[in-house]
Amino acid sequence: MAAKSDYYDILGVSKGVSADELKKAYRKQALEWHPDRHQGADKEAAEKRFKEINEAYQVLSDSQKRSAYDQFGHEAFSPGGGFRGAGGFGGASPFGQGQQGRWGPFTYTYTTSGGDGGSPYSGFDFGDPFDIFESFFGGSPFSARSARIPRYSITLEFMEAIKGVEKEVSIEGKKRKIKIPAGVDEGSRIQFGDFILSINVKPHEMFERDGTDIHIKITIPYSLASLGGEIEVPTIDDSVKIRIRPGTQSATILRLRGKGVNHLRGRGRGDEYVHIIVNTPEKLTREQRQLITELKESGL
Repeated sequence: MAAKSDYYDILGVSKGVSADELKKAYRKQALEWHPDRHQGADKEAAEKRFKEINEAYQVLSDSQKRSAYDQFGHEAFSPGGGFRGAGGFGGASPFGQGQQGRWGPFTYTYTTSGGDGGSPYSGFDFGDPFDIFESFFGGSPFSARSARIPRYSITLEFMEAIKGVEKEVSIEGKKRKIKIPAGVDEGSRIQFGDFILSINVKPHEMFERDGTDIHIKITIPYSLASLGGEIEVPTIDDSVKIRIRPGTQSATILRLRGKGVNHLRGRGRGDEYVHIIVNTPEKLTREQRQLITELKESGL
């Protein structure tokens, strides 16, 4: 049997990682290796990697499983390994003795039940580590009826997911117009009565999203960082002017309250975080070099 990769290595984190950092690392890896983003021969490798990422997160995001893994490694969950969590599966796999659901966006495994030994929800994605269920939009994701509803996927532009959009889709040969609410994210699932739609979102060239927060990197010249001034910063709505304090250092983060994404389950919005990068010139003219030399001699 081939040796299993270390769960921390799979997610690209260290053993002391916090829960929030772990979640962010998982989200980044899951988005990168989602099978829908790969084609041809790469798709099979992506499916395998995506499964490993989900498995690693399920263990490390659970405090009891993580503690056992830190102490005994993969042996903690092998037969006779002795792990007994709150679910009481002592020595068994941390994912139970049941069947494996489809490895769609952010899925979980589930245990079998029922007289025929199979799950009454066979083939149904049981959960989402980021709490994005069909129930956000009405109905329980755990009903037998939901398990029989056909599933489809759609890819949205970044801003379409942020702002909401109306799309015309073809379902079983019939064209239908659907409204996708503002604020959906990668892996969101929406139930439209007789089918469930899984959302994929294309990355943006400028903005990065973390839940309802938006992050952007802005490069400013060394002179502006030193002397201060104003810059114009793009947001998902428009552009705003912000003040740069004199002496601003590279890696400074400025918060624009309420300039993020709409909350799906209530009012309000996230924030935008502006990451300042100070541009240090690689080449200087003779005059520029002279000025900097004078600054250096003056103690600056």
